[in-house]
Amino acid sequence: MAGTVVVFDFDKTIIDCDSDNWVVDDLGFTDLFNQLLPTMPWNSLMDRMMKELHAQEKTIDDIAEVLKRAPIHPRIVPAIKSAHSLGCELRIVSDANMFFVETMLEHLGLREYFSEINTNPGFVDEEGRLRIIPYHDFTKSSHGCNLCPPNMCKGMIIERIQASLEGKKKIIYLGDGTGDYCPSLRLGKADYMMPRKNFPVWDLICRNPLLIKAEIHEWSDGEGLERVLLQIINMISVEENKDNSAQLISVDCKLQTISASNQALPQALPVPQ
Repeated sequence: MAGTVVVFDFDKTIIDCDSDNWVVDDLGFTDLFNQLLPTMPWNSLMDRMMKELHAQEKTIDDIAEVLKRAPIHPRIVPAIKSAHSLGCELRIVSDANMFFVETMLEHLGLREYFSEINTNPGFVDEEGRLRIIPYHDFTKSSHGCNLCPPNMCKGMIIERIQASLEGKKKIIYLGDGTGDYCPSLRLGKADYMMPRKNFPVWDLICRNPLLIKAEIHEWSDGEGLERVLLQIINMISVEENKDNSAQLISVDCKLQTISASNQALPQALPVPQ
């Protein structure tokens, strides 16, 4: 499966919550967050909230412990490990921040499975305060995409990934939010889009599926994510090997542990005629 790159969003895709809200709510700063939200971009607000947490003597360890309690469906970790064992390259494109993402991946034992994490930089400064800065410095220039927040255009990140692959690999993209719609528009006919059903990106895609060139397969929870993702990977493997051998490849043993593995792959999102 050297020919497949799987790109995951993080919040509400790998973990089953928004990590920013999870930290702010758990540490008791929801009211201040909601008060400041109308006054500044989300990314800037999170940096401000880290300042407030530090001022109230909340430590980096306090934040890390909250992150380690974030909810995650029990089939997500096995799904990621299986995709990696099947030979896929795994990457993350997330509008969270590097400290949050790496803290949770390391806690879950998943950091080594991802070759690249694209997210907002997050680091601890000399005072011990977590700083969160934008992936794209919108104070200096605009990234020019009106679909995305000012600090990150995921579509531009996907285009950079595509350019590095030189058209030799298929991309499977998994996401849930509004920010995942722009990258879905950049995927090609050979790629796959896996939107989380009844979440914002799904709603946007359903408005006009004709705009999406990639094949669309929805999922609803971690069990569905695992089943659909691994069946797509296996289907790609079969297609790749048809050119070299008439014999179909056998299903990897990991796929056989999935209770629903013998079910047909869910049909692609129908396109209105």
